[in-house]
Amino acid sequence: SLSTAFLSLYCISLSLSTASFFLYSAGLCNTRPTDLVFIVDSSRSVRPSEFEQVKVFLAKVIEGLDVGPDATRVGVVNYASRVKNELSLKTHKTKAGLVKAVTKIEPLSTGTMTGLAIQFALNVAFSEAEGARVKSPDISKVAIIVTDGRPQDNVKDVAARARDAGIELYAIGVGRVDLNTLKQIASEQLDDHVDYVESYSVIEKLTKKFQEAFCVADLCATGDHDCQQVCISAPGSFKCACKEGFSLLEDGKSCSACSNAATDVVFLIDGSKSVRPENFELVKKWINQIVDKLDVSETKAHVGLVQYSSSVKQEFPLGRYNNKKDLKDAVKKMAYMERGTMTGQALRYLSDSSFAPAGGARPGVAKVGIVFTDGRSQDYIGDAAKKAKEQGFKMYAVGVGNAVEDELREIASQPTGEHYFYTADFKAMTAIAKKLQINICQEEDPCECDSVVKFQKKVEEALQALTKKHILYKSGVSKRIAALENKIV
Repeated sequence: SLSTAFLSLYCISLSLSTASFFLYSAGLCNTRPTDLVFIVDSSRSVRPSEFEQVKVFLAKVIEGLDVGPDATRVGVVNYASRVKNELSLKTHKTKAGLVKAVTKIEPLSTGTMTGLAIQFALNVAFSEAEGARVKSPDISKVAIIVTDGRPQDNVKDVAARARDAGIELYAIGVGRVDLNTLKQIASEQLDDHVDYVESYSVIEKLTKKFQEAFCVADLCATGDHDCQQVCISAPGSFKCACKEGFSLLEDGKSCSACSNAATDVVFLIDGSKSVRPENFELVKKWINQIVDKLDVSETKAHVGLVQYSSSVKQEFPLGRYNNKKDLKDAVKKMAYMERGTMTGQALRYLSDSSFAPAGGARPGVAKVGIVFTDGRSQDYIGDAAKKAKEQGFKMYAVGVGNAVEDELREIASQPTGEHYFYTADFKAMTAIAKKLQINICQEEDPCECDSVVKFQKKVEEALQALTKKHILYKSGVSKRIAALENKIV
């Protein structure tokens, strides 16, 4: 019988697609609350065996949903020359009940009135009387239309009305379907909402696409987020937070215990020939990833950029750009120098020019140097690296590919493990950008505090002396007045 054929097809196809459910079984994927209506063409061009394959497809998509009154509700509209509401959104509250009901749907085997079916879904299937929920940003309204022919009525206008009503329309075409009709039906983006298969025998290959379309992954659980400390899940999204004692920076992802500290940051970028143009573009993106984590403003973080190869070129000095947009645009415009790798010369430039007041550096503000290179330096770096650290600069060293790790460690501040990074592949630099944290705390000058304490102590001693002197003076005057009074008496 057809019901037996349906169950056989369903069991076989379910076993073939078990892997696609791993997100659901791992608890990493839920379906957003949705009112979902299938609108299925069962006109005479759809053979009975082909209609059974459509029902298998419906059942498999349903299996991937979180079905329930407060989760996803499912309805099915069957159409040919007329329209039949097979399952309303309020009929079945479980997957088992839905799948069993789907097995019992029979084809209507007449014409193809697709426009009429969409109008019926808009007016009836998505009505509150049939179980649809009140329109809300938290509940999706979705219709999946499956058809194999050219409609005998107009679909363009009615599909537009359905979309305007907030219904997301997917159009699946089979065989000799009219592709323009599918495009007139579907929501934007058409690449995501229009599908075509050669025959009903392969419609099941679309199952995974729709399972994923309705899947709302827990991005915190899957690790697909950039939060530095705490990730808080939201439907299909996430937000970042920080541990106690830390504050969230402007990028919405990074945390700092010292978010109010003013900092001068200079990038020292290797633009030698070995980097290659395509990788140099990745380096610029990496710089901007780090810029995103800084609180760039006139009073807080200032950023400068220096490129070096056989010579040194200042791209822009500290303080030229005081907002992220202008700063990132300037980074994107940096032209690739090529030639050699004179890292020592670049480090000397950093100390003598970039961090000098004439180079835009602010007196009394923490200085951070970030050195990037992809190879061995062609000059000696030891003295220049030592000088930078002795001047109190916090130095980060980042190496890729053929960079020499001993040189990176020589450049980096202590503790080396927090200031030195290496990866073999330019494409892995994003991970370094996530790890590299520039947290500068403004510390009190102990000498300055001692001076305040000493001054306060001296003031207290002076006041005590004055008070004592005043008391003695007052006592002496009192005695003299008393002696005069005695003589008069």
